[in-house]
Amino acid sequence: MPVSEYTARMARAATTSDPFNAIAEPQRRRILTLLKEQERPVSEVARELGMSQPGASKHLRVLREVGLVRVRGVGQQRFYGLDARGLQPIHEWVGGFEEFWNGTFDRLNEYVKDLQREDRTDDPAHESD
Repeated sequence: MPVSEYTARMARAATTSDPFNAIAEPQRRRILTLLKEQERPVSEVARELGMSQPGASKHLRVLREVGLVRVRGVGQQRFYGLDARGLQPIHEWVGGFEEFWNGTFDRLNEYVKDLQREDRTDDPAHESD
């Protein structure tokens, strides 16, 4: 079955209910990275990322609805900050691959050591008399 048919049949969670879908959008990942440093008003988010204020507001609303950012009002201004608790499901899912990557790197390390040992045994300077 072609990929286009497969993906058309797949059920998708709404972007506003699933943090995985929310961070699939590159601009939202950039916003999260920016908010990791400090909380900021929407105007600053828009300026820093070179987007319109309505565009930044839309992305911030999606991130807020999935629990990835929090908002705090100060007078008439709203400040947005990262709420890392919303990243927990993503962290747990990615963490499930840690054992795989550790095993892969361990095997690669052993392979490199084997190559180095072979290189030393092929080197005439290391032969016994």
